[in-house]
Amino acid sequence: MLAGVLALACASVAGCERKGGAAGESPLLYCSVDTEFAREVLAEYERRTGVKVRVIFDTEAAKTTGLVQRILDEEGQTGADLFWSNEIFNTILLSRRGRLAAYVSPAAADIPEAYKCAAGTWTAFGMRARVVAFDSAVTPRASLPTTWEAYAAPEWASKLAIANPLFGTTRGHVAAAFALWGEDRGRAYLERLRAGGAAVLDSNSATVRAVLSGNRVIAFTDTDDVIVARKQRPTLDMIYPDLGDGGTVLIPNSVAIVRGGAHRREAESLYDFLVSADVERMLARSDSRNIPVRSALCEELGVTAPPASKLTFARVADALEASAQAAREILLK
Repeated sequence: MLAGVLALACASVAGCERKGGAAGESPLLYCSVDTEFAREVLAEYERRTGVKVRVIFDTEAAKTTGLVQRILDEEGQTGADLFWSNEIFNTILLSRRGRLAAYVSPAAADIPEAYKCAAGTWTAFGMRARVVAFDSAVTPRASLPTTWEAYAAPEWASKLAIANPLFGTTRGHVAAAFALWGEDRGRAYLERLRAGGAAVLDSNSATVRAVLSGNRVIAFTDTDDVIVARKQRPTLDMIYPDLGDGGTVLIPNSVAIVRGGAHRREAESLYDFLVSADVERMLARSDSRNIPVRSALCEELGVTAPPASKLTFARVADALEASAQAAREILLK
């Protein structure tokens, strides 16, 4: 699993954070989780606490990256109190840049240490897997390659849709490939995708729509995009290719308190809720079908995680810059 010793992924935390406004004030949340899933969770929090959450969502095309840049730009200003991301790697970058505050949530006590920053600046939960989506009425499962690298072959790249690799989970997926394979092999992979005619679209959901429309045969996407689209096309299916070390890429949600926010108490309260078992259960039962990081919840819900890459989150975050630069030069030129 994308897990391991994460101390290197965490920025050191010094100084004290302001405790913020009076109890019951509305915290400001920056959120890159799909709106339909996030709003359900936030509505439950508001029902339980009576506290209204102000929320700013990212756009689908600029998933996560837009809000990350906003948090960086707001250093020294009063901006977000909390960041709830649909991935982990950019949260690690924010921690390394000193934009996150330390908080150890009692609600995360039963989350494995591999999913918590050693410096206390973030907690991960509720994972999605990177998959290849296909229509089983068009493409037999047995005909599909079982490794991610094999899809760069011309006969598959010409049929492939991939989301913009500068954003969201696709950014993390490409970084994971670079982290495992090395930069030279990673760049060669992107070159082969481009030469083979892979289509780069705005978002993961757009790649799935390309399969539904027949414009593309396969799509690199996330589990939740496939599950939601199955309502339109029951024959839509997915496989979990091997990155090269035993499994696919699993990418969790992450939550962090932003340094300098005006509502620290309220941010901690919302943080506690988001990392709770109740929210992991909600996300697992939703159309997002997130995979809990708590093994007890997986057992309770009958969820079996697919085989996963053994890369650490930190190693993938280390590769983000080089992989993004390569994607700009190769896939987006």
